Amino acid sequence: MKDMSFSEPDIGRIIEMAWEDRTPFEVIKTQYGLSESQVIRLMRKHMKASSFKMWRERVSGRKTKHLSKRGFTVGRFVCPTQRLR
Repeated sequence: MKDMSFSEPDIGRIIEMAWEDRTPFEVIKTQYGLSESQVIRLMRKHMKASSFKMWRERVSGRKTKHLSKRGFTVGRFVCPTQRLR
């Protein structure tokens, strides 16, 4: 899996972005090159099982996690804690 090349801060940021309701998987793909399934594997590997299960229940079927299912568009995605690359 590709996550072996990520630093601990990057892994933390990927998990944080996946946990956020309004950050779609496509944004994670753009910034880190990980597909939805790769993000899920990364989270399963780096989170406690109970936290992962809670997250999966929350995001399953959630429209905001996929750009194509949203009823609105997003501008530039920059979080205040995000480093500029």
